[in-house]
Amino acid sequence: MNFNQAKTQFIQTWGTLGSEWGINRSMAQVHALLLISPEPLSTENVMEELSISRGNANMNLRDLINWNLMSKVLVPGDRQEYFEAEKDIWEIARRIAKERKKRELEPVLKVLDQLKQADLDKSLKTHQSFLATINDLDDFVGKMDKSVEVMLKADESWFFSTLLKLIK
Repeated sequence: MNFNQAKTQFIQTWGTLGSEWGINRSMAQVHALLLISPEPLSTENVMEELSISRGNANMNLRDLINWNLMSKVLVPGDRQEYFEAEKDIWEIARRIAKERKKRELEPVLKVLDQLKQADLDKSLKTHQSFLATINDLDDFVGKMDKSVEVMLKADESWFFSTLLKLIK
């Protein structure tokens, strides 16, 4: 496998993985390209490398900035915007976890809290079952939220050594 084949395979695979992590495939492919690029890339570079439209490139670059996975870079003497990805994989994982927590876990916790406040007749089996399920979900999602918080605050070596101890 030559470099271009390896690069294409990496970009395609990262795109597939990204869609599993809650990021659309095109966005993950743009991220992969920026991740392996030794130099910042312009929108035109991204369009050319991935054979995507300007609109698709701009939308995904903007989304990657919103997820805090990349940043704009000024190139002296050039008026184009350039972009570079965060290269630290641990930091990337933390940023993705933080964004998914904000987009997924926090809204679910809010809804579950509202549902626990519903006016229920606790003498009815259907209401008891409903409340038990809501409480179980709230407990589970709450633990997930706390786990993500621990990861976000943790040092990489501490996190993985603790995780390995739990697995053993």
